[in-house]
Amino acid sequence: MSDIKIGRMVVGIYATNCYFLYRADSKEVVVVDVPDEGRMIANKLAQYGFKVVGILLTHGHFDHIWGVSELRSASSAKVYAYTKEEPIMQSARLNVSERMRRPVTLKVNKYLEDGDEIELAGIKFKMLATPGHTRGSCCYYVEEAGMLVSGDTLFLESVGRNDFPTGSATDMKRSIREKLFVLPDDTKVYPGHGDETTIGHEKQYNPFLV
Repeated sequence: MSDIKIGRMVVGIYATNCYFLYRADSKEVVVVDVPDEGRMIANKLAQYGFKVVGILLTHGHFDHIWGVSELRSASSAKVYAYTKEEPIMQSARLNVSERMRRPVTLKVNKYLEDGDEIELAGIKFKMLATPGHTRGSCCYYVEEAGMLVSGDTLFLESVGRNDFPTGSATDMKRSIREKLFVLPDDTKVYPGHGDETTIGHEKQYNPFLV
């Protein structure tokens, strides 16, 4: 049985999930998506003695990156994302922050390719490219623990919207069926918004994928 743990903070005006993963016997932690209030997130983790050693981003929309710069400054952790998301990270129009009247752009430390594996805090993450919500959307699979952090690709009985710049309904369905539904049915899915689910549950009950 894996000793990998996952915690969640719900942050920002769109109730975005900020996840943090760590091993039970370690104080090193990896954060996935930083919706806002990066300093607050850093302080809360520090209260429990955690040290942020990496920041993984599922995509570049404002409600997943607004707090990244503050958390990176507070922790000196490197930021990772899928390489095809670079144009969105660098454009306040494409990442929709301009529309929200709080424009943000972000320089990612290291871009990953589809299928790349990266080890942080003693945890091996596999980046799965899942275009659809944006061209460079991705998910992070932790095989050892049977966990998938799915960003805004797959939700509990729903999927991410595809009407923002670079989104595609066709790509979304293909990504989920070809990249996510091939994972074991008992894989726990931790989405960017809302409650967790499993791959098996979504294969059976997700009305958007029938």
